[in-house]
Amino acid sequence: MALSLQSTTTAPGGKSSIRIPRLGLGVYQIAQSNCISACKTAFGEGYRLIDTAQLYRNEEQVGAAIRECGLDRADIFVTTKQGVRGETPKATYDFAIESIKSISGFGGYIDLFLIHVPWIRGEAEGRREIWQVMERLLDEGKVKAIGVSNYDVEHLEEMKAYAKVWPPAVNQIELHPWRQQRGLVAYCEKNGIVLQAYSPLAEGAKMDDPVLRTVADKHGKTPAQVLIRYGLQKDWVVLPKSEKAERIKENADVFGFELDEQDMRTLDGLDEGMA
Repeated sequence: MALSLQSTTTAPGGKSSIRIPRLGLGVYQIAQSNCISACKTAFGEGYRLIDTAQLYRNEEQVGAAIRECGLDRADIFVTTKQGVRGETPKATYDFAIESIKSISGFGGYIDLFLIHVPWIRGEAEGRREIWQVMERLLDEGKVKAIGVSNYDVEHLEEMKAYAKVWPPAVNQIELHPWRQQRGLVAYCEKNGIVLQAYSPLAEGAKMDDPVLRTVADKHGKTPAQVLIRYGLQKDWVVLPKSEKAERIKENADVFGFELDEQDMRTLDGLDEGMA
């Protein structure tokens, strides 16, 4: 089936599986003053996935954009992340509830809630506590699916000792041709963990790479569009970040061409071998 902006992938949820849009807008480092307009622009272009986090300090603005965009809440998929452990399990839980209220209001829900990083106060104990909070939210119907971010194989394996819900629905990690994390990707694929790719544009640092530019010129596309298409053809959920309307539109214009096998091998060859 040909990919489109409406394409989704399936991940395990609470009462049933969930459908995650394959392309979304990341709002990391987007200022509060610009976040609402960026999200509304994305919705207008057909995006239905917004990726935020407590750390980004713009959950409230994402929520405002959802309320103002004219779309049904059920047609929008929101991911947020928690990286803070409270002084008590109740405080940890309350942090999560504040995120839900900020985005979806009192009595609302989050489509996908992730543990942001494994480097949490208390290390293994902290990871366990936050995951158990996520499981509680899932049981209560306050979230539809739960997952992790920046977890390596050792962290995913560790979860088996305490997790009632395993595997996590998602592992969101940095993925692009120069950082392919092949061992971790293979582990997630083997265990049915959906991969979400943050920084798919390598933070803009590689746009002048001659190999990338050759592939882009071949297809008459920008380097950014090639990188997004590469991630989509890897079966990742791709989360490019931008607050500029023209870039948000450009980043969605990746469904009218396809990278061939040689293109994919060429881009695979850019991996810098980081684990």
